[in-house]
Amino acid sequence: MKVLVLGGAGYIGSHVVKAMLGAGHSVTVFDNLSSGQLGNLFPGADFIAGDIRHSSDVEAAFARGFDGCVHLAAYKAVGESMAQPEKYSVNNITGTLNMLNAAGTHGCKNVVFSSSAAVFGSPQYVPIDEKHPTNPESYYGFTKLEIERFLAWYDQIKGIKYAALRYFNAAGYSVDGSITGLERNPQNLLPIVMEVASGWRKELQIFGRDYNTRDGTCVRDYVHVSDLAEAHVNALEYIASRGESLTVNLGSETGVTVTEMVEAARRITGKDIPAAYVGRRSGDASALFATSELARKTIRWNPKHSDVDTLIASTWAVYQKYSAPGVKK
Repeated sequence: MKVLVLGGAGYIGSHVVKAMLGAGHSVTVFDNLSSGQLGNLFPGADFIAGDIRHSSDVEAAFARGFDGCVHLAAYKAVGESMAQPEKYSVNNITGTLNMLNAAGTHGCKNVVFSSSAAVFGSPQYVPIDEKHPTNPESYYGFTKLEIERFLAWYDQIKGIKYAALRYFNAAGYSVDGSITGLERNPQNLLPIVMEVASGWRKELQIFGRDYNTRDGTCVRDYVHVSDLAEAHVNALEYIASRGESLTVNLGSETGVTVTEMVEAARRITGKDIPAAYVGRRSGDASALFATSELARKTIRWNPKHSDVDTLIASTWAVYQKYSAPGVKK
């Protein structure tokens, strides 16, 4: 298939492009490089510099003719979304409508959307399945849920089939070392741990140690980015071949505590990784992890790289490249 990957120069996007190329698809990357990097592009993929906020850019891209589209071009910082909802409205909501309108105009009938566990809000039970109530507690999560609703309407009205993939915590890097672009201003635990291990930060803050978990720190679900990328390939092929839409959770199903992740990072990196326990953050759930049973049944997804050691080792291998003498972060 001819596939357009919006946000394909970013952290997750570059892994998706790699997986699509590996599956034999023809790939074009569309990215404004606000967080993506030219160094993440693969020689086998075409590149269009464009912005989903500009309908003319999106129209011109889809006019080239594509069988499918992968949408990874949304902003994703929870805190920023609460401080700057306008930014998230224009990019995430308007940008997605630009994509859907262009897809409808130019006959692109298959869309894979990177949704988020943020659509659920605080868990009422774990592991979270697809039937769990959706009650987002951030504007970011709200935009993701609204996009899912737009997709359902465009399926009903325009016949555009979609796969909404609800990620939990993406982590790790390609185990073959082919992708080395670091995330800009990382918000997630593992990149921050790596920055401390690399000496770029003095210490890690661990928020709360009195949760009702096995060691008192929060439990989270970490999924290797290469496993997520494989899910995008499988999902695109599923909706294209079956002509039906689906929404699935993508989690490792094995929650890891913050302390467990830090201790494993110390073991693997050989670094002290100073950490300070501080007060809880408002809104942090004690445990948040998913069941991926539906993804296994529908798109035959089985994570292969989402064990803690692979997550950390593959990430540390990339950070070590930037910690070498003469290499700037």
